[in-house]
Amino acid sequence: MKKIQNFGIPKIAVIGLGYVGLPLAVEFGKIYNTIGYDINEQRLIDLNNNIDTTLEVSQKELISANLLDFTSNISHLQQCNIYIVTVPTPIDSHNQPNLAPLKSASETIGKVLSKDDIVIYESTVYPGATEEECVPILEKSSNLKFNIDFFVGYSPERINPGDKEHKVKDILKVTSGSSIDTSNIVDNLYKSVITAGTFKASSIKVAEAAKVIENTQRDVNIALINELSIIFNKLEIDTQEVLEAAGTKWNFIPFRPGLVGGHCIGVDPYYLTYKAQAIGYHPEIILSGRRLNDSMGNYIASQTIKEMIKNRVQINQSRVLVMGIAFKENCPDIRNSKVIDIIHELQQYEVDVDVYDPLVDPGEVSRTYGIKISDNLEKEVYSGIILAVAHQDIVDMSMKKIRSLGKSNCVIFDIKSVFNKSDSDIRL
Repeated sequence: MKKIQNFGIPKIAVIGLGYVGLPLAVEFGKIYNTIGYDINEQRLIDLNNNIDTTLEVSQKELISANLLDFTSNISHLQQCNIYIVTVPTPIDSHNQPNLAPLKSASETIGKVLSKDDIVIYESTVYPGATEEECVPILEKSSNLKFNIDFFVGYSPERINPGDKEHKVKDILKVTSGSSIDTSNIVDNLYKSVITAGTFKASSIKVAEAAKVIENTQRDVNIALINELSIIFNKLEIDTQEVLEAAGTKWNFIPFRPGLVGGHCIGVDPYYLTYKAQAIGYHPEIILSGRRLNDSMGNYIASQTIKEMIKNRVQINQSRVLVMGIAFKENCPDIRNSKVIDIIHELQQYEVDVDVYDPLVDPGEVSRTYGIKISDNLEKEVYSGIILAVAHQDIVDMSMKKIRSLGKSNCVIFDIKSVFNKSDSDIRL
């Protein structure tokens, strides 16, 4: 394997400035010349004004990265010798991996790639995707040879959107490289900004697989708890009380029922099952967990309707308020939000649904889901209220204020069980 002879001071380009790329670019931009590249011009305007609409990086943090510049000009990337890819890897309508953003980023980098440069991928993929899908594009676009002229690393992202305690530098980082030299360079690079330290995987495929099973494991565990909550509901047992009791054992894992959306847990397992099926194995547990978690929106809507009927509510043209449409609490990200499944199912009953979420961009919600965000909540008008996302802003409203929005026979469904059992009519 050829050694990297002429690698000097890192000059970094971070490709994609979303929830993953921006916090990373900020950390690197504190000590290295760093370019943040994105094709979203409005995003770049906001960042140049020290505004992060994802709420992941504060104005103070953006200002502190005094070696970080933002651009959409490909030619500005030519001065770099390390390219870090942090673009989304979503799934399509058939739950198949959509590698288009990853391939496009690889093609862009290939146009400016030089001898001895290193390309590091952070986007979640199935094992083998980096070398099977991305490397050939880099070779074709650059006319350079892999592991001779340029090198590749993989360091899976572990960003937790909305989490202000576990920032990028506080989460241990898995690293890997296409050669021993590359692996060492990549590991040392991340060590310089990740205070929690690094773990050097033996290969790129191992690092890819480690990432994809992190969220697959969570998905399967949440599916189990969701299924238990359905069973306990039929037995008229409160799931949260069961979990609290079981949680007194030292090795009980504290998962909770709920919606599983977003761009990680609700997506990553499909990357693994896609690759498994490609090599002739049909995953049983992973796919059954996915099916159950994907069904929870419909289940929550139907349970709400049943409770409303018990309260003698006329369902047709009744009004239901859904509080929260982001995929998780304290985060404005609406990608792959499963709250939309609740809304669509309620609309099948000809219910008028209002949606309230103080964190999301109303324009983005309208463009993505065709839904108007309500900003003026009326009192005593709703027959049902679903607390779908436990934003702190919603929790701080207090149950007294939330209940004042409903009629006397209003049904309140506290999905995340953030309030006391006696404060709501249903909870998972």
